[in-house]
Amino acid sequence: MDRIRVAVLGASGYTGADAVRLLLTHPQVTIVALAAQQKAGQAMSEAWPHFMGAGGLPRLVAPEDVPFDRVDVVLGCLPHGASAAVLAGLEAVRILDLSADFRLKDAATYRAWYGLDHPAPHLLAEAVYGLSEYAREHLPAARLVACPGCYPTAVLLALLPLARAGLIAPEGIAVFAISGVSGAGRALKESYLFCEVGEAAAPYGVGHHRHMPEIEQELGAAFGQEVRVGFTPHLVPMNRGELITASVALAPGASVADLRAALDERYATEPFVHLLGPGVAPATRMVRGSNLCVLNVFPDRLPGRAIVAAAIDNLVKGSAGQAVQNLNLMFGLPETLGLEAPPLFP
Repeated sequence: MDRIRVAVLGASGYTGADAVRLLLTHPQVTIVALAAQQKAGQAMSEAWPHFMGAGGLPRLVAPEDVPFDRVDVVLGCLPHGASAAVLAGLEAVRILDLSADFRLKDAATYRAWYGLDHPAPHLLAEAVYGLSEYAREHLPAARLVACPGCYPTAVLLALLPLARAGLIAPEGIAVFAISGVSGAGRALKESYLFCEVGEAAAPYGVGHHRHMPEIEQELGAAFGQEVRVGFTPHLVPMNRGELITASVALAPGASVADLRAALDERYATEPFVHLLGPGVAPATRMVRGSNLCVLNVFPDRLPGRAIVAAAIDNLVKGSAGQAVQNLNLMFGLPETLGLEAPPLFP
């Protein structure tokens, strides 16, 4: 087949740069355009010196100057609001949006959590929620794919099989999560300076993090009823990586062994999601730089409860890598193409 012509919008951000890193070695992709509003006119190696040896990358242009008539698929890595405003006008290209703009199905929910009137509410029903392992059958025909947020990716991969099997209760789910600082983006903010985050850990978005409605939307669909989830994320002093531990109530008659069996059955043939051996705790060092998710389930000392843990790289499986996986599935390619690199360690 002809090589897929890709444009990356927001290539000067962490997610956009990681998308470029992955696409550079993809055997069926040609990067024809890179866009970044504030750094338009620069070479990619000026915005990101680690690309200095990557010849052939186009110079950064403003999003409105991308030659969309020469593009097959756009990876939108712009901030929420800005992303939908640009992508809504595109009709002849396929879209993989990595912002939050098309993840929520209800414009009123989007307004409540993001404080904006949705720029393109007429596209919400069309968007496919692109959690790759659960969206495969819908991706080949999709024009617009909303790639999940990093926290929802980890939480949903851990809990969806259990919710669908009726092994856990929809009530009393509480998620503790940590993420590296890259998850906060590349914008200059005092709270993300080295002296502020080094040797420190702190919760943020306490009681009202924007990924809550996304998690609840998808878990609610799995349970077949409205769900409210406790979710508390924490910023920790590492560049990339994400770990979640979910405390869940067992459904009547269910055991931790049943939960493990359900996860094993669901992910036994998955290329990127792996159930660890009994008693092995997921760790971010197991997945750094890769598109992998590792998970496990443990008994809680509280009767009738279990703890489900999962680790991903927030920039890869939680963002750019999942977008490339979705791209592969959209175009009928092996979904591992361009994503075969093992984790980086140490």
